[in-house]
Amino acid sequence: MRNGILVIDDDEKITSMLRRGLAFEGYDVYTANNGLEGLKMMMSSDPDLIILDVMMPQLDGFEVCRRLREGGSTVPVLMLTAKDEVENRVKGLDNGADDYLVKPFALEELLARVRALLRRKEPNGEGGGQRLIFEDIIMDLDAREVVRSGQRLELTAKEFDLLHLFMQNPKRLLTRDLIMDKIWGYDYSGESNVLEVYIAMLRQKTEEYGGKRVIQTIRGAGYILRGDS
Repeated sequence: MRNGILVIDDDEKITSMLRRGLAFEGYDVYTANNGLEGLKMMMSSDPDLIILDVMMPQLDGFEVCRRLREGGSTVPVLMLTAKDEVENRVKGLDNGADDYLVKPFALEELLARVRALLRRKEPNGEGGGQRLIFEDIIMDLDAREVVRSGQRLELTAKEFDLLHLFMQNPKRLLTRDLIMDKIWGYDYSGESNVLEVYIAMLRQKTEEYGGKRVIQTIRGAGYILRGDS
């Protein structure tokens, strides 16, 4: 079955380019040129992934993403932004986006990120009430829920996948290259700080209810899940 992708962007040149490029790769493509239209299209097209621009009339991408998540949608969202400031990237991720790409971008990189997000969405065959436990953190793989000290953590799909990788490899050093390959599935620019942004957000959420820091930075080497602070 072909994956459906909804592109929500008011820039006709970008929309046209994405429509052609994604269709050439075998995806069914739906488009909307503003946030309100995009939300309506979401209901009718039931896409497997959304490519969402930030700066749009009527509703911006942040608000569209927030409404999707509040409505219970778990569809992966790749956010496009012309703003390269960290606070705008963090705002998009905090509103439920799974990844972001700064304009202008290469179509090849966008396609790689689309493939990675769709791979993470596919069932992994792990059933039967699979759970991972590390100290006071409990991860339910079937429900895709994480609880720490009795409190449910509100994680985005990408944050869940990142924590899942750590909990599969407790007390094992994970290099930056390994994490990027496993979670994003594409070669990243050496200047990209997407991993650092996600690590910071995951730490904030896992420590929100007074939990000690468990994701440690090993300077110059990578990250490790361990209990010592």
